[in-house]
Amino acid sequence: MNIRSIALPALIAGAALLAGACSNSASGGTAASSPPAAAKPIVSVAADQLHAPWAITFSGDTVYISEREGTIVRISGGEKVRQTIRLNKPLEVFGEGGFLGLVAAPDFAVSKTAYAYHTYKEAGKVQNRVVLLRETPAGWQEVKALLEGIPGGTIHDGGRLAIGPDRHLYVTTGDAGQDRLAQDRGSLAGKILRMTLDGGVPADNPFPGSYVYSYGHRNSQGIAWDKNGVMYSTEHGPSGNPGGHDELNRIEAGNNYGWPDIIGDAQKTGMIKPLYHTGNTAIAPSGMAIDAQDNIWIATLRGTKLIRYNTPSKQIDTVLEGEGRLRDVAIHKGVVYVITNNTDGRGQPAANDDRLLKLIQ
Repeated sequence: MNIRSIALPALIAGAALLAGACSNSASGGTAASSPPAAAKPIVSVAADQLHAPWAITFSGDTVYISEREGTIVRISGGEKVRQTIRLNKPLEVFGEGGFLGLVAAPDFAVSKTAYAYHTYKEAGKVQNRVVLLRETPAGWQEVKALLEGIPGGTIHDGGRLAIGPDRHLYVTTGDAGQDRLAQDRGSLAGKILRMTLDGGVPADNPFPGSYVYSYGHRNSQGIAWDKNGVMYSTEHGPSGNPGGHDELNRIEAGNNYGWPDIIGDAQKTGMIKPLYHTGNTAIAPSGMAIDAQDNIWIATLRGTKLIRYNTPSKQIDTVLEGEGRLRDVAIHKGVVYVITNNTDGRGQPAANDDRLLKLIQ
């Protein structure tokens, strides 16, 4: 593992990155100009030579990172260990699919369990499933499946997992390249799902007997909550013409977020416009985190930047750039961690990619 520290460039406004958003009034208003640059943070490399990393989760000060080809990396005390995973259904690394979301259980210190999302193939169909895993001295072993049959495809597999303030598990799913599925409440595609930690449907879900918490999503890859329990998500906008229109959404139970019927500032009865969108600029937002001041940190893939959105002021800063594609961001004890994603087949990896970066301000 290579450990190094370099000075980051001073914080700069995100106007160039989000030019489309700044020139088009997004839901909630356009971004204000950024304040004067803050003191330069320092970025250190906590781990390198990761293999297409996808998600960051913590247990105490130990970091676990999922890798798309079917491994988990444990980083503790400066030591990096790559762990194997034994799944009950074979992993399918296909297009944007593979071993994706990972989040440690709240009682991980005792149970050694975590929740994971992975792609598989059954009856000739590409699908995704949510499983409970247990860490053992020999690696990770599947305990049980919590939900299967989530539509998958070459693109738009979703895959982000997070445990909310209500101690329920939230799951993002993509539309699997079939955009009308996002409007079909009978389908698990193009949704944010909510389940109990043992895989049941919560009694207070908005649609009785259904895991669906919100719908009309194209491909959400980030979810997080602020200190008041308000939920936000990032979402990829359309490809082609028009393109861009990547979104930041405020998520509320039962809401329809419009894909594929509306994008950007378009309106339709019963559908919710994004809190913010990027206009014609595409950044491909992925994982996200919210700090104690309710700043929203977003890792971007095509945008190749870590951006910070201040909800009250609607100001946007670019915090990190020049590291390539960024897949996930996490905040632990006030420190920001981010993983690069240059080895996923779409980036330009350097010899030491991919990396877990630690930002110190």
